[in-house]
Amino acid sequence: MDEKVIMRNLDPEERSHTFEEVALGYNDEEALKEANRCLQCMNPRCVKGCPVNIEIPRFIKAIKEHNMEEAYNIILESSSLPAICGRVCPQEKQCEKMCIKGVKSDAIAIGSLERYVADYALEHKLHAINVKPKNGKKVAIIGSGPSGLTCAGELAKEGVEVTIYESLHKAGGVLTYGIPEFRLPKRIVENEINQLKEMGVEIILNAVIGKSITLEELENTYDDVYIATGAGLPKFLGIPNENANGVFSANEILTRINLMKSYEDDAKTPVKKGNKAIVVGGGNVAMDAARSLKRIGYDVSIVYRRTMEELPARKMEIEHAVGEGIKFDLLKNPKEILIDDNYNVKGVKVALMELTDVDESGRRGVKEIPNAYEEISCDTIVVALGTMPNPIATENSDIITDDKGLIIAPEGVTNNEHVFAGGDAVTGAATVILAMEAGKKAAKQILDSFN
Repeated sequence: MDEKVIMRNLDPEERSHTFEEVALGYNDEEALKEANRCLQCMNPRCVKGCPVNIEIPRFIKAIKEHNMEEAYNIILESSSLPAICGRVCPQEKQCEKMCIKGVKSDAIAIGSLERYVADYALEHKLHAINVKPKNGKKVAIIGSGPSGLTCAGELAKEGVEVTIYESLHKAGGVLTYGIPEFRLPKRIVENEINQLKEMGVEIILNAVIGKSITLEELENTYDDVYIATGAGLPKFLGIPNENANGVFSANEILTRINLMKSYEDDAKTPVKKGNKAIVVGGGNVAMDAARSLKRIGYDVSIVYRRTMEELPARKMEIEHAVGEGIKFDLLKNPKEILIDDNYNVKGVKVALMELTDVDESGRRGVKEIPNAYEEISCDTIVVALGTMPNPIATENSDIITDDKGLIIAPEGVTNNEHVFAGGDAVTGAATVILAMEAGKKAAKQILDSFN
């Protein structure tokens, strides 16, 4: 059997008490062995499966030939954030899903090889930055998440003067505040951002567009504006006592842990260290929140209304959560937060659920079992049910949004020809790589508008 090389991980017991990166990456021997499995297809389906169209066979061939600088250059032709993508992109649903090897054996571990190349470049200080002379054009980008960073990199390479406006005190957007250190070390994010700065990209922090600076002011200062504000407004359950002490959104928990280091003893905004936490949801964010809380001492259970087979999180993240001792309380749906006399959480009342036939989403549907309820004790509840765009940037502007707050931007262009938008602010919450794809497309549209 032609099996892929499985990436080594920290021991589950060790990693459940530390924020050190779980996946350890390939060493040279492992990377070469995996690269040699690639068939070098004449019509590579994997490239079509990659949202940013990385020339995958080309960079893998360069690994085989021990030409790491060439491999890195090939990836950078299409992707501004290879070390990030190699870690957090759902390759199993994209490029690896299309790999012809996967028909009869294991698909090539494309993401692991991309990470290997990017980490090699970081370790050996490879800088493959080719920037054209300034062309006199200026573009403002709102948001320094994956979409904004990608757009900035593509524009800067073409000689555009780019300024990113970020509302928080650190750049990176969801890469910095949302994805935990054990999945995406912040030194990796900082390195990718520093490479953009070397290309001339300016990043202004603590700038809340729509409040401290209006969108109109940006329009009057720059040739074009790209809105890449993401989807940072959390959704909640809409059940009784949801405002009780001890109820958090996953966004708040992850931001306080990742960005504010609230688990440290001298933290200015500490996370209350309780005993038992319930995380409601089944996506990657739910796994991130649950695994983060485990690391600061909680006994953690994930409450999800379907079964393990329907969990939307990546298989790898689910396996890591299980290995770290996260419990799964399935076929249950919260109906009421239970509180004590001081309005503190003491538990949650859940309805018991059962699966029905496959619905429009392609998954099994679900419905409540009549009059079947259960109470689960806990002192902390984290809601991880997705997010919506925050409307601050476009408030009091002429930019049209729909009834969900999503910016209406067919092909990335808003109703204002000088304002572009993409990523989660347009589509709703999605993946890092899809946000990057939107940023790359927006850069091309902006460049085309200059001609």
